[in-house]
Amino acid sequence: MEAIIEAKGIEKSFGKLKVLKGIGLEVGRSEVLSIMGASGAGKTTLLQILGTLSRPDAGTLVIDGIDVLRLNSRLLSLFRNTKIGFVFQFHHLLPEFTAEENVMIPALIAGKSAREARRETAALLEDLGLSARASHKPSELSGGEQQRVAIARALINRPAVIFADEPSGNLDSVTKKELHSLFFRLRDERGQTFVIVTHDPELAALCDRSLYMRDGLFVGNPD
Repeated sequence: MEAIIEAKGIEKSFGKLKVLKGIGLEVGRSEVLSIMGASGAGKTTLLQILGTLSRPDAGTLVIDGIDVLRLNSRLLSLFRNTKIGFVFQFHHLLPEFTAEENVMIPALIAGKSAREARRETAALLEDLGLSARASHKPSELSGGEQQRVAIARALINRPAVIFADEPSGNLDSVTKKELHSLFFRLRDERGQTFVIVTHDPELAALCDRSLYMRDGLFVGNPD
C-alpha cells in the first residue's frame, strides 16, 4: 500500500516533560487508522504534529510526498488548507455563519471563486444529507448535523488526509454509529484517508488498523 504519511523519530517536549519519544508511523493511502491510549499518552500532540498545527522538536514528516517540516510558514499554511482536513469533537463551526458558509470558507481561502465554492458545497451537503439545512446556523443544528457540516468543511478542498480528534465523543449512540459509517463510506467512495484519535473501542474495531499509545510511544494493545 502506498504511504501517504511517513513520520520518523517524532519527538516533542513541553518544558521538561517529554510527550513524544521518537514516534514512527506510516499511513497508507485510503487507510482508516485509529490511535488509542489513555489521556496524557500523547495522542493529541501527535495528531497536531501530523496535521502541521505544531512542529516537533525532532524527526521527519512527509505527507503526500511533501517534506512538510521544510516548508516556510506561507507554504505550510497553503499545504494545510489544501491537503489536510480536520474534524474535532466540538465542531468549531463559526456560529455567525450558515452551514453553507462554514463549508465554503476553506474553499474561498484556497482561491476558488464564490460560484465554484458554492457549487461544490451544495454537492457535499447533498451527499451528507444536509441540503435542507444549508441556510441554518450551527445553533439551529443537532450535534450530528453540526459534525456532518464539519466533515463537509474538512472535505471541501479534497484533502489528502483528514485528521479527526474524538469526532464522535460528543454524540449519542445512534448518531455516533451513523458518523462512523460515514467515515467508511467516504473512504470507499472517495478514497479518503482518515487518522482518528479516539477512546471509542467500537470505532477502533471498525478501522483498518488501530495503534495504541502509552507514555509517548506506540505499544502493544493493553490487556
